[in-house]
Amino acid sequence: MVLEKVQLSDLNQRLNQVLSKIESAEFLNNLGLGNEIGFYVFDYPAEAELTVRDHLEFMTNKLQSRGKTFANINLFAEVASLLESRNLLTRSFQKQKSQGDAALFNALKGPLEQNRFAEFIVNKIDLDNCDFILMHGLGSAWPIIRGHELLNALHAKVGAVPTLLFYPGEWDGLALKAFNRMESNNYYRAFKLVP
Repeated sequence: MVLEKVQLSDLNQRLNQVLSKIESAEFLNNLGLGNEIGFYVFDYPAEAELTVRDHLEFMTNKLQSRGKTFANINLFAEVASLLESRNLLTRSFQKQKSQGDAALFNALKGPLEQNRFAEFIVNKIDLDNCDFILMHGLGSAWPIIRGHELLNALHAKVGAVPTLLFYPGEWDGLALKAFNRMESNNYYRAFKLVP
């Protein structure tokens, strides 16, 4: 499915607001959240993945040139890194090839359990010197990594560090809907970064 011109224009307008939002005092200091944690979702149509990736690259380069300290987490790359660190990456490829996706998914439930995965991510971040966390690449890691489960697992681990998940799907304020098709469990503790 291809995005219509109007949808792409709307997405670009929303993407152009992200940088100013994450550099704002409100975002960086968790202000105006009613005592909630600073977890945010930027949802977008999955069909626009390449547009979002390009914008993320532009934005992270801009943030780095401005001297911002942040964690830039590609969730798919971190899945591969975790599996590699446990000597499971090659075996995972072999299992998928010989037994299929369902067998691989079942075999990875333990090593990639959301709390373990969240801990793996957090251990790579210097939280004391991190202004915020950007997470992306969920579409490539799905269904092994699920947005609502990962955010729940990260709550107790990142403290007051604002965290932004780029989500290929829909976030309506109550539930995440992957790829605008897959219903997921409700998730109540994130804010929509740009409506």
